[in-house]
Amino acid sequence: MNKKLGYGILILLVATIAIYRYTYQDHRDISSEKATYVVSIPELKKEFASNDSLAFAKYQDQTIELTAKITAVDTENKALVLDNTVFATFNDSLAKDIVSGKTLKIKGRFLGYDELLEEFKMDQSSIIR
Repeated sequence: MNKKLGYGILILLVATIAIYRYTYQDHRDISSEKATYVVSIPELKKEFASNDSLAFAKYQDQTIELTAKITAVDTENKALVLDNTVFATFNDSLAKDIVSGKTLKIKGRFLGYDELLEEFKMDQSSIIR
């Protein structure tokens, strides 16, 4: 009887550790990852216009790299709007030299396309110098 109880506790302990490690995995460091796709905003627009579900499956949760002109800066929320089409949020605060009209290359995690605002969303973005 004691052996069965011991094995049961051991199995429960192993299962608990496995579930914990699966649930609380390390977070991705997008800034150190290599970009999966280097794409332009017109290319993104074209792909989403032709087949949005296929484009979403291709880019969702992938690290992408873009070069575009800054059209809006929100330093309080650490966010930029690029070419009036891409809304990108940053982990770190934005440098003071980031101003509207400047061309910038960024890398970040692609979240999706907001049809209502007609905007692409990115987070964990970083500026590539």
